[in-house]
Parts: sequence; structure tokens; C-alpha cells
Amino acid sequence: TASVALAAMFGALKLRDPSCSDFRATLVKEKFFFHGAGSANIGLMKLLHEEAGVPLSSIFVTNSRGLIWRSEDGATGSFRNAEQKKFAQIGEPAFNSKDLVTLVENVKPTFVVGAVGVAPNCFTKPMIEALVRVNEQRPVVFALSNPKTQAEITAPNAYEWSNGKVIYGSGTWFAPVEVAGKTHAPGQVNNVYIFPGMSYGAVQCQAKTIPERLFMVAAEAVAGSLDEEELSRDMVVPRRDRIQEVSLNVATAVVLEAQALGLAGVTLGADHAAVKARLAELRWAPKP
Repeated sequence: TASVALAAMFGALKLRDPSCSDFRATLVKEKFFFHGAGSANIGLMKLLHEEAGVPLSSIFVTNSRGLIWRSEDGATGSFRNAEQKKFAQIGEPAFNSKDLVTLVENVKPTFVVGAVGVAPNCFTKPMIEALVRVNEQRPVVFALSNPKTQAEITAPNAYEWSNGKVIYGSGTWFAPVEVAGKTHAPGQVNNVYIFPGMSYGAVQCQAKTIPERLFMVAAEAVAGSLDEEELSRDMVVPRRDRIQEVSLNVATAVVLEAQALGLAGVTLGADHAAVKARLAELRWAPKP
């Protein structure tokens, strides 16, 4: 889940700038607000910080007490466990961080990720309007909670309340939305884009271990698979009917990185083209 959410973040960067190729270098300049400190958001924050190099000072996360913070010595704070403490901001906020509008106005995030699970529609119109107001570029909003009835914000509300400025992704599928003559097709941020290619690549190269770095390159491969049509429709991940093509791209990236790290028990090729061709040859496909 963390890997596909990261892929969607890379996809959002590509929507802002289709020429963007160095996703990691661009991502470290962003500011992130995570609503909910459960396993999905914690996993994504770890990937952002430990693999993408995003500084802890750019990662803000809430729990039921509001923005998670700690004292400089770590003795006190609003964290509930060690994982939350790691991502706690230093110093108690001087504003009401339980109010999301106030939090957005003070933090000024460029990416907002909701994975609360129990707070449907908590991303309100005033919050979205504040998010648009504090950003010069298009802000990014992901509502990852499932099912659709638990989404932090629906696709129609995200697009309509922002007049199409928000880049949106969701954990469940939403139909395309037309705003001001433009069609926005929300990407479904689902781990089906990651695990088939990850597993296939790791098995075929006989990877000794699967470190977090492989999930990073898998995310980059998903975002790199976005085509012009998908970008024109505001999608942060490719269409679902391209899953086999995307999975092959993911597997290729995984094998190449495993070989580079010395983790591959079998070398499948010396470059991208050779590895991809070999994986395509080895892959089973149903006969028409």
C-alpha cells in the first residue's frame, strides 16, 4: 500500500510537470500532511523518509489528539507509540491542530493523505478551499480509506470544491468528474499495481531479500508507465486495463535494482531492454 501510494505521488508530480523524470529530487521539496497514524500512513512516511530522503521536518501527521508532536528531549508529546514518536514534530503547536482547516493554514502542505478509516468526509469544503489558497501549484489529495463510504473526501467534492485544481487519488474507484469542461479521472491507489510485478520480478531473479528500496523503484515504474492520455485525464496511476503492462515494467525495475544491489541469485540481463524481454519471455499468459 505504501509503495502504490508513493507511485501515485510520483504520478501527481508528473501531472504537474510531464517532463519530470527525477521523482525523488522533486519529492524532497514537498510538504506532507498525513491524517491518521495507522499502518498505511506510517508505512508511506517511512518510505518517504528512509528511501526518498524527505526530511522529517516536512512530514506532519495527526492522531486523535491532533498534530503529533514531541518535546525536544522526547520525554513528552502527543504520540501514542514509538512509530508515531519518530514522525512527531518538535514542539507543541501554537494552533488548534485538531481543526483541519487551521492545520492546513498553518502547515501549508502540498500533499494531503487521508487514511483514517473511521472519518468519512472529514476533508471539508473549507479545508479544500484553504489547501488551494495556500498552494501556488496544484495541491494533491489522496483519500485512501475503504470502502467508498469511508473516503475522507469523494472525487466529485475534491474536484468541484477546488474548481479542478486538486490532483486526486482514492483507495476505491470513483467515476470520472467533469469540471469547467475538463474531465478528471481519479486514479485508484490500489496495491494491485505493485504486488504482481514485485513478486514476479523477485521470484524470477531469485532475490535473496526484498528491501524497501525495491518498493521505491516499483513505485517509480508505475508512475513512469503513465501515458499521455492518462495524464490528460488527471490520473495519478495508469488505467486498470493496463495492469499486465505495468506489472512487467515493475518487475523489470525490481530485477534491475536487485541485480545492482547484489541481491539477485540469477542475472536476467545487462540492461533494461534485455531484462524486460527476458521477463516477458518467462511470463505465462493465457492463450486467446
